[in-house]
Amino acid sequence: MNIALSGPTHPPHSGGKPRRLVILLHGLGADGNDLIGLAPYWAPQMPDVEFTSPNAPFPCDMGGYGYQWLSARDPSAEARLAGARAAAGILDAYIDEQLAQRGLTESDLALVGFSQGTMMSLFVGPRRQRPLAGIVGFSGRLIAPELIGTEIRSRPPVLLIHGTEDPLVPYSSMAEAETALSAAGVPVETLSCPGVEHSIDAEGLQRGGEFLHRVLNV
Repeated sequence: MNIALSGPTHPPHSGGKPRRLVILLHGLGADGNDLIGLAPYWAPQMPDVEFTSPNAPFPCDMGGYGYQWLSARDPSAEARLAGARAAAGILDAYIDEQLAQRGLTESDLALVGFSQGTMMSLFVGPRRQRPLAGIVGFSGRLIAPELIGTEIRSRPPVLLIHGTEDPLVPYSSMAEAETALSAAGVPVETLSCPGVEHSIDAEGLQRGGEFLHRVLNV
């Protein structure tokens, strides 16, 4: 499917040319502006990193404003997998384009997702031939965990962060993703956020920034 993604960006804090790139992937019913707001918190400790936050490719079909990576109307695992496969090629093309525009490689790139954005990050990242620098996933899940062992092509380090009181994506999803990814040889770190619902708290924000700083080597 030939859909070109676009969305807001946050230039390197240094004012110079980007040496690393972080792509932020929002959740259901949001848009790129939802996560680009993370960039000002992280940019000072990573001054040569550019942040970009594309709108998901499809209008949200749950009513209201915003976009989606995949439909949530059918909650079955089969529908979720089909949706992820349909969006994966679009996201892969965007990643290729963004790296080429900046003269960067996969080792210069980290994905950060929230909710559906985490689902897409964990689906696309390990299926790319060359490993990304890392993946941070907030409040998400691993789609089709039974397939990762046979479809995995690279093993970027992953940090999973999830609130214990999440009413939309169960907290147990983090442990399920950790188990499947670890079994496939992916190095996984986790952070549980007590009392946090479907959102990112200050501790998660700090830990995510520390992880990005480390894996991007900046």
